[in-house]
Amino acid sequence: MTVEVMKERQLTKTRQWEQALNLLYIDFWDYCHDAISKFDDEDIHQARVNCRKLLTLLSILDPGHTLGLYPLFEKAQKRLGKVRDADVLIESFKTKRKHAKENGDTKTAELLKAVIDHQKDKRKTYRKKLADELPKLINEDLDEKWKAFLSEQLEALVAKKDANVVMRELEVAYEQKKKACKAIFRGQDAESEAAFDSLHELRMAAKELRYTASAASFALNQKFHAHEEIYKQIQDQLGLINDKRLWLETLNAIGREELNVGKKTWNTFTEQLKTEVLDALHQNDVIPLTHQMK
Repeated sequence: MTVEVMKERQLTKTRQWEQALNLLYIDFWDYCHDAISKFDDEDIHQARVNCRKLLTLLSILDPGHTLGLYPLFEKAQKRLGKVRDADVLIESFKTKRKHAKENGDTKTAELLKAVIDHQKDKRKTYRKKLADELPKLINEDLDEKWKAFLSEQLEALVAKKDANVVMRELEVAYEQKKKACKAIFRGQDAESEAAFDSLHELRMAAKELRYTASAASFALNQKFHAHEEIYKQIQDQLGLINDKRLWLETLNAIGREELNVGKKTWNTFTEQLKTEVLDALHQNDVIPLTHQMK
């Protein structure tokens, strides 16, 4: 292979990375602007998704985060995440309240309304922080750093990194977490904090694989092209367990007294949530349970 051909291939590779990065950056910028002007839940969601993909690609190119870009996007991601998580939780409890009303369970419906109102107040705080802090992160200074990164640093980074190697490393990490998780669930304490934490770690590993397969698809071999869907399904199953557990944790963190709910209604609903967590745990086929849990 001649030097000219090698240079041309490298240039093509750099252009592919630049195009993918810039598209995500523009979409992220636009969705962030819309998010803090309207707080539409889809704008928040899309801003967060594009930010996550930018973080994913930057992690491939600059795993040590030496460029100074990663921390800025990471801060934006955390602020967006607070609002997004509140949006999702509120919608989930609205759905539960609707079902309670349809079933004539007025006490549970009242409890859920109290939770929703409480979470809406928290979301106001998250939205205010997002509106205050996002413009400090997403501004002309970031734009200048971004342009300098693309024009001055990208080519050298792309020459040294292979997304396929990163994907393989992520696969190995996922399998190691899966093995550790199975070991915990083979024990007698599968409902322990350690067991749920292990599932959470496995979900995050699947999420990283999913986002890498999606964001870096242009740079990946054919064998990795199905990974986005494969690991999305895994993430969805484990995410359902995590979500239901989060609902219960949120309720307990608020407390019965704060919500002014009767003890019987409270106990009945929290027991229902515990049952839902365990049902989701039993129904997952990512880490099949090998024994009947207590």
